[in-house]
Order: sequence, then C-alpha cells, then structure tokens
Amino acid sequence: MKKSIIAIITFFSLWTGNAMAQENREIESKIDSIMSLMTLEEKVAMCHAQSKFSSPGVPRLGIPEVWMSDGPHGVRGEINWDNWGYANWTNDSITAFPALTALASTFNPELSHQYGVAIGEEARYRKKDVLLGPGVNIYRTPLNGRNFEYMGEDPFLASTMVVPYVQGVQQNGVAACVKHYALNNQEKWRGHINVNVSDRALHEIYLPAFKAAVTEGKAWSIMGAYNKYDGQWCCHNDILLNHILKRDWAFDGVVVTDWGGAHDTKESVENGLDIEMGTWTNGLTSSIDLAYDNYFLANPFLNGLKEGKYSEDQLNDKVRRILRMIFRTGLDRNRPWGSVNTEEHQDVARRVAQEGIVLLKNEKGFFPIDPEKKQVIAVIGENATKSMTVGGGSSELKAKYEISPLDGIRSRFPNATILHSLGYASGPSAYGRVIPSELDQDSLKNAAIEIASKADLVLFVGGLNKNHHQDCEGEDRLSYDLPFGQDELIAKLLEANPNMGMILVSGNAVSMPWLSKVPAVMQAWYLGSEAGNAIADVISGDINPSGKLPFTFPVKLEDNGAHFYGELSYPGDSVNQYYKEDILVGYRWHDTKKIKPQFAFGFGLSYTSFEISGLEVNDKQFKSGGTIEVTCTLTNTGDVQGSEVAQLYVGKVGSKVERAKKELKAFDKVSLMAGESKKVTLEVSVDDLAYYDNDKQDWVLESGKYVLYLGNASDNITGKKSITIN
Repeated sequence: MKKSIIAIITFFSLWTGNAMAQENREIESKIDSIMSLMTLEEKVAMCHAQSKFSSPGVPRLGIPEVWMSDGPHGVRGEINWDNWGYANWTNDSITAFPALTALASTFNPELSHQYGVAIGEEARYRKKDVLLGPGVNIYRTPLNGRNFEYMGEDPFLASTMVVPYVQGVQQNGVAACVKHYALNNQEKWRGHINVNVSDRALHEIYLPAFKAAVTEGKAWSIMGAYNKYDGQWCCHNDILLNHILKRDWAFDGVVVTDWGGAHDTKESVENGLDIEMGTWTNGLTSSIDLAYDNYFLANPFLNGLKEGKYSEDQLNDKVRRILRMIFRTGLDRNRPWGSVNTEEHQDVARRVAQEGIVLLKNEKGFFPIDPEKKQVIAVIGENATKSMTVGGGSSELKAKYEISPLDGIRSRFPNATILHSLGYASGPSAYGRVIPSELDQDSLKNAAIEIASKADLVLFVGGLNKNHHQDCEGEDRLSYDLPFGQDELIAKLLEANPNMGMILVSGNAVSMPWLSKVPAVMQAWYLGSEAGNAIADVISGDINPSGKLPFTFPVKLEDNGAHFYGELSYPGDSVNQYYKEDILVGYRWHDTKKIKPQFAFGFGLSYTSFEISGLEVNDKQFKSGGTIEVTCTLTNTGDVQGSEVAQLYVGKVGSKVERAKKELKAFDKVSLMAGESKKVTLEVSVDDLAYYDNDKQDWVLESGKYVLYLGNASDNITGKKSITIN
C-alpha cells in the first residue's frame, strides 16, 4: 500500500512538473510574440515608473500596468498618483499583521506560510501586483531603525522563514518583492554609505536568506538596496545583480529599485536593474513632480538606444522579465480574487502575535496573572495606548482596527480594577524629525508613581515606538537605552511597587539596567491589529508563551560585534564602513568571544518546563552529499500544554579558517501536552557545513571533526555529539 501511495505521489509530482514546464513554455512563446509587436518606446516605458507606485503596461496590446504596494506586514494605504500624500480612500483599511521580528520569533515556518497567504490575499483584494516585502536584511546592530521589518540575525532562521512567506504571497498571483538586496543593515547614511565586507561574510551571513527566497521560494521580484557595495550602488550593482542573482542563482524575475535607488543610466542598463521607481525622492517625502520621462531608464535610456550606446538585447532582457512577472500576476487567468479583513486573517494575525511574544524573565511565577482574581492592576506606559501601526516609515499601515495593550488587558481582566497612567510621553510621529510632547513629563511621572503605589501589581508597557530615531525608517536609534526617561521612571515605580512586570513593545534590543529588580519581562514586538488581545492572551495564561529571540540582546552596546570595533565598523565615516566582525554576527560573536549576552539568540521561557534527551545521530562519519540525521526526545515535564523549539547547532573543531563556535543548522517547534513526550528528528545536509573561501570564490567542505550541539537556545546546550566528515 505504501509503495502504491508513493507511486501515486511521484506520478502526480511529475505530472504537475510537466504541466508547469509546458505552461512556462507557452508563456515564453507568448512573450516572444508580444515583444515582436512592441515599439522601442513601449519597451522602454515598461522599465520605469508612471506614478508613485505603478509602472506602465502596453494598452494597445492588452498588457496591464504593474501596481505595487509597500509591505511587509500589511498593505499600505493608497498613495496619490504623483505625490506622497494619502489618497484618503474609504476602502483601503486592512489587517495589520505583526512585524517580521515577531514572525521570526515564532520559529514556525508553517505559520509564516499562513502569514504570507493572508497578506497576499489582502494585496490581491487591493488589486496589487507586487507586494514590497518581505525584508530579510540581517540584524547587525541594535540601533538599526528598520530592524523591526526583518527576520533577525541568523541567516538560517531567516532563510527558513522567508521561503513559506514568499510562497504564500505568490499563490495569490501577487509577486513578493524581497528586500533590500543587499547589506542595507543600517538607516544612517543608507543613501550613500559604501559597505566593505569580505566575500565570505557576504555569502555566509548576508545573502543566504535572499538566495533561499529566490532558489527555493521562487520569488518573482527583488528590491535593490539604497547603499553601495564594492563602490557601486546596490540597485545597479554588477556583482550583486548580474553575477550572483541572475547568473549564479538563475533568478528569472524582476529587479526593482528602492524608491530613489537609481543614480546612473549606463549602470542601470548594464548592471541588472529592470524597473526604476521613485527617482528624485528620498523614498518617503520629497520628490520632483512629473519627472517620470526623465528617469535614468526613461528618455536617457531611449535616446541611448537610438544612438547605439546600448544594445536592444539589454532592453529586451528587462522587458522579458517584466512581461514574465505580468503573466504570473495580472495576466494569470487562474488568479484568485483575494479578500481583506476576514476573520481568518485576523486569526492569523493573532496566532503570529501569540507565538511571537517572548517571555524573557519570570521570577516566582509573576506571569500568568489570574484573570478571575479581583485585584488592582496599574497599567503604566505610553505604549499601552499608543498606535503602533502608524509611523515607522514606508511600512506604516491604515489598519481597520488596532487593539491596544490596555484595551486587551481590560477586556480579559473584567474582575480587576484597571488603573492607567502614561508615565511618559514621546510626542507625535513625524517622518524625518522629532516632535517633543507638550505634556509635562514630571506630572506624568508623579501620576504614575501614585497609581503604582495603590496597585496590587504593576504592568509597565514601554519600550520603543515608530517615531523618528526609534524603530523607524530613515535614521537609526541614537542610544541603546530606553528613550523618554523610561529607565528613571522604572526605578521610581519599583520603589513604589516592586511587584512589577515589564512588557516591552519594540523591534530592537534595549539596555536593561533595571533587570535584576524586575520580577518579569515579556518582549512583545509590534503585533499589529490584534496586539492587545495577543498580549492579554499570554499575560492571562490562555496562551503559553513559546516565542524565541531571533537576535541577541547584548548587555551593553559595545558587547555587539559591529560596535566593538568602533565607528569605522558602525556607522562608518559617512563614505565607507567596514564590517570588521566579519562572519561573527550576533550569537556567533558572543559565543566565539565568550561574551555573555543579556538574553541569547533562541532564548524564550514558558509557563511549563521541557527536557531534551536521548540525542542520537544516524552515523559517526559523513561525506559530501550525505545527510546528518539527529534524533532526540522532547518532553513536557510541567503541568500545562506548551511548545518548545529544539535547536541544532554545528561547530567545526580545529578549522583552518576562523569559524563561529557553532551555527544554527536545524530547528523544530513541537507542541506537547503536560507530561507528553515526542521523538524529534532534525536533518542537516553535510554540504551545508561548508564555508565560503575568499580566495577560491567558492564553497569548501572541510574534513575533520565537527560537534553537534542540541538545546533550546544558543547559550543553553543540553546535548553534544561529535561526528567526522571525510
């Protein structure tokens, strides 16, 4: 029977593959036919914008326009045709999904696929052909204002989570546009900084998630980054686009600039750019009106073609890619209609938020809090009520609704007396500038201390926000500390009532000088429409927290590898910067240099307890092409249902090149009832243990002894096994 099922599956796979191959051949034939009918002017027009978020089609041939929208955690409100103002439509409110740091914290690829499907359905309903997301730039420094849009510090985690996201979006006939390719790891000087990084770090750390999105996820579009690499702008970079993306990875989709990311006609023509968007703009605010015909890939390109400066083959490659994407989107006859603000989408948003919340500290069982108990709870902090779907730059959203943490807590704790005080105020959100609050900070602080002293327990809901110099596009944070006097306020609140739990709303790590005095800390991220409900779900114990940190929290900023080497490493000298920590990013740095973090990558507590035991490996010796199969038993040793993430790291002993002590190579999230045990199998391809050789410009699998590390965080290893690779 099993052989019959396998035969049926094999036949179906072959039939499906053959059908897709036939369909692709038909599309390429149609593209040939269409291109033979197009004028030079029509072809060039397809290579640049016609409005802030669209590029033209060919009406006389029935080729539709391409319509794009910002993502990556919701479909942005409708923008005016030729300026950055909102169009004030009444039907463009959407579901705000949790930011991608929260999605990465779930360590749940299946949930990532559900996320992609849901956001893709909303983009399709809004008649978008391209969703500008997801973002997979690596978390290099806690100061990067845009980290909240990305999937953490580890290339394997980001690669594993981005593939199902892309596939989920694209099954709706909407192209995922993976961004920002590449090395856009800070917002400060993003528009001109030249990144100097070794080929090894580029290929091992900063490119894998993009490669996975292309080669496994089959992404239909890629967005270039603002910065330079190797002296060339990333949006028309010969090495990144021609050699790596289109040649080595066989990318057959469309390269789109970030808005204003093109700088030169010749490089744009020759170095792999396909569609130029937003030139003469900083991506968000200023622009030159009606400038589209003067874009680098507009009249200057057309005139150059007529003068013989450029080959029509170069133009045809761009147009062929654009038409291919249009056939996958706007001209796909089987394209679904999409939907928006459905109960299913809201459920997905809430589940991602629930699974993404990370419990960092929980002394004496502070969490969960009994929702039936009659008590006085003081909820203090601006983030308890501040909207986190607006602001932050291009990823801001026009959400149909947003449940605040305060509203979520009030709804779930009907028997409690809920007192609220701001405690501090940040001022309104504005792109490119800080607007101070007009409220008196001393009065706010004193009011908060007063209600804290009257409460049975305090929930401080603070952290960062989407304002300029916080978690916001366009600039980086100015300090690792909490802003707006929160550290001082927390110290005063603890004096008034030490029974206090912290709920940090942020997309970045922060310093925690108060950590030893606070009983409990919960990392809540930016959780979208269902933020307050999800936070209340976890606080109340309705949901057992299972999130794991997708990046390291250093004790102090200098403990981070990018900052250890001084200003040339971060942020650079305004012209160049040098990634001096090389491959040792995040936990790789902390492990290898033996620097204890505040909280480690992969760390996250639960309301129950787990044990990982019985580590076994399928063999002791391996060779290229083989698979390392690790098995273990995961047991819920507590008294409530919960989920744990088994994490497998691998390290090379006595390597001839510098290596991290260990690197994440497999993980599995497992749900267990109280007392339940499950056998877990983790697989690693032997070839995935290779390093990138700078001299050979290729991957090298080193023979010798390796160590397998099994645990539930990068700093909590409970089992080890040695293997040999021949």
